[in-house]
Amino acid sequence: MVIGCILICCKSNNQKEDQNKVNNSAAVKHKYADLSESALLDTIQYQTFNYFWDGAEPNSGLARERLHMDDAYPTSPKNTVTTGGSGFGLMAILVGVERGWISREEAFNRYTKIVNFLEKADRFHGAWSHWIDGETGKMYPFGKKDNGGDLVETAFLVQGLLTVAEYFKNGNEQEKELVAKIDKLWREVEWSWYTKGGEDVLYWHWSPEYEWEMNFPVGGYNECLIMYVLAASSPTYPITKEVYEKGWARDGEIVSDKSYYDEALVLDYYEHSDAPIGPLFWAHYSYLGLNPKGLSDQYADYWELTQNHAKIHHKYAIDNPKNYKGYGDSLWGFTSSYSMKGYAGHRPGDDRGVVSPTAALSSFPYTPKASMNVLTNIYKNHDSLVGKYGPYDAFSLEYNWYLPRYLAIDQGPIPVMIENYRTGLLWKLFMQNKDVKVGLDKLGFKY
Repeated sequence: MVIGCILICCKSNNQKEDQNKVNNSAAVKHKYADLSESALLDTIQYQTFNYFWDGAEPNSGLARERLHMDDAYPTSPKNTVTTGGSGFGLMAILVGVERGWISREEAFNRYTKIVNFLEKADRFHGAWSHWIDGETGKMYPFGKKDNGGDLVETAFLVQGLLTVAEYFKNGNEQEKELVAKIDKLWREVEWSWYTKGGEDVLYWHWSPEYEWEMNFPVGGYNECLIMYVLAASSPTYPITKEVYEKGWARDGEIVSDKSYYDEALVLDYYEHSDAPIGPLFWAHYSYLGLNPKGLSDQYADYWELTQNHAKIHHKYAIDNPKNYKGYGDSLWGFTSSYSMKGYAGHRPGDDRGVVSPTAALSSFPYTPKASMNVLTNIYKNHDSLVGKYGPYDAFSLEYNWYLPRYLAIDQGPIPVMIENYRTGLLWKLFMQNKDVKVGLDKLGFKY
């Protein structure tokens, strides 16, 4: 019954995807009105999984950077695939298998296509570029000097690849061959080289044309914890604990004793700013596989950190200091997404009246009741904001605005984090990886 409803919903929404005004259409409210909370979770997981299944770039099988239902692509070609978003999609496809929407064999065939493509795609000391041409495997520049390896995006992709490998490692001979190919790709990422050959910090980018000119040393706290964990976990090119302590943790300066909305911040969110809190994707990208429950080191309890991050966004929306329309217990969550003028990093402190559904919906493990309130509100009261692949990327009730457009990095965490909330599937798989355990032990984590 749920899948039947989902398919009907998708078809119905396709007929409305040229709209860009928020409305509450009473004539079609019945689409979701009678769904239970469980059925709503099934519905949104199926729709967002489908971004990475039906919506994938056909040659590579990887996730398109963006899918615009108005078919307008002003910033990058439609066949541009995203490395990090594809990592999220690899995990979303496992959700599809476990939920019965595709077979294990179908998933295996897709993963084989993806891994074969990644083997031949451009790499830079083992790291993939942020964007790849899905038809050729060639690097597609993310910016003028961002035309080489992107270690953060590579980390998000590897997180997904290692999770897939854990799923298939005890399978048949063909599946074990796939796992061996993934292991080879993992071993070829030269994490330690991205310290510029020995500095006590990891650098985000390197280009054969511009070398280190992007000059982006990654100090915490932000979305990049998974990069440091994987770099420490590498069986071939590992970083030392000192790189984590000095580069990421900034010799302990990463720790915060401050609170915001009566919730402990735990860590300092901005190395070069006094802003108290970051966009909510920081609580998602590294934790699709890395389980924050019970995770701690000398600097933080990561469950307290991530849960408080979501709670602060929720409390901010209830407080609603700018009096934006709709904000409250059932409409909250701010993150980097489309905005009324391009793309913006929404958060408390940089609030433009724009809500990004992924923020609250990917926070189900942290704020299940408050996240369910958002899911129910959007699907039952604002269903013009829902299309074929789930809720559109961002909207504003205050300014009566939305676009029928999706971004892979925003849709991907939704089915994965909801599944972690429901069954812990992706957390269980990633956290059992023997290399990851070695890295966590090296860095002094308890988990």
